[in-house]
Amino acid sequence: MTPQALQGVRVLELGQLIAGPFAAKTLGDFGADVIKIEPPDGDPLRTWRLLRNGTSVWWEVQSRNKRSVCLDLRTPEGQDVVRRLAAEADVLIENFKPGTMEGWGLGWETLHALNPRLIMLRLSGYGQTGPYAHKPGFGILGEAMGGLRHLTGEPGRVPVRTGVSIGDSIAALHGVIGVLLALYHRDARGGQGQMIDVALYESVFNLMESLVPEYDAFGVVRERAGSALPGIAPSNAYRCADGGYVLIGGNGDSIFKRLMHAIGRPDLADDPTLARNDGRARRSTELDAAIEAWTLQRPIEEVIRVLDAAQVPVGKIYTAADIAHDPQYQARDMVLTVNDSHGLPLKVPGIVPKLSATPGQLRHPAPRLGEHTREAEDASTWPERR
Repeated sequence: MTPQALQGVRVLELGQLIAGPFAAKTLGDFGADVIKIEPPDGDPLRTWRLLRNGTSVWWEVQSRNKRSVCLDLRTPEGQDVVRRLAAEADVLIENFKPGTMEGWGLGWETLHALNPRLIMLRLSGYGQTGPYAHKPGFGILGEAMGGLRHLTGEPGRVPVRTGVSIGDSIAALHGVIGVLLALYHRDARGGQGQMIDVALYESVFNLMESLVPEYDAFGVVRERAGSALPGIAPSNAYRCADGGYVLIGGNGDSIFKRLMHAIGRPDLADDPTLARNDGRARRSTELDAAIEAWTLQRPIEEVIRVLDAAQVPVGKIYTAADIAHDPQYQARDMVLTVNDSHGLPLKVPGIVPKLSATPGQLRHPAPRLGEHTREAEDASTWPERR
């Protein structure tokens, strides 16, 4: 098999549900050996959302390429096993409320003294320091405090969530970046291990573009704008004749001209006041009306066909069924069929990103609860270091 980028990297995953396990899953997809520590009754994610044979199909995605070890971290025996494993690990991931690990005798100072090479990723709602550090924090609160929730939804209506645990996943990906940076510092620069402190709200805030600079420079608080992109035009969702919507991004200068010619509005294409985005943004309502007057006369597929021919970014809004059968997803192995932990076939998301020399792999399905407890409690079962 093709060697993987993180082959030989030893990861110890503590915590549960989403942020920490998502980070560990991503590392595992690229070859890291991940030992997941679960309490005796298992990670709650095992029974979240839709179940098959008593197990969540989400679990099958989140815990692939991992080994499961059952430990009660509230007991000296469980804590001792973690210390033995951490002494040989490269990375330890935890997403408990700050102070929990210290209460178990497993805090950063203790583990760093035990293993100076250890990289410890700590994911929490508000970070390990500051006046809010002691508060429990879930993804929804990180999304809200980070500025995302205020922008999501229709003007004048209740702010809505995106429909997935995006705050947790964004924090997890920032955590993965931190782990890779720390591994590089340790292995390529001769440094020691270090602690990575990732707060959910900060991870969301990191994606908020010009939100705060606009407030500081102009006193502007950006508000919800539905499917539009404020200050960038035209870019919106437009109704079609068959009752659905298409998304059209005509906000590039040359793209805008091609879009206007495609919809039969050369007058707008050649209007010098619309040549740049700042002029178009001032007339975004007029431009959206002109585009929708055209899309309302055509079904979705015709709109896509015409605008594809004009090299204008356009697409429909995908459902899960669309994703499962789409040729682009299939061509890039983004929907894979695997056997789950019960041996049944299951379509699951593929691996991102795509590496040409050391691609990710789905090596084995999500584990049964405690499946690897006996073998993994012995630190000698870690694979050989890279």
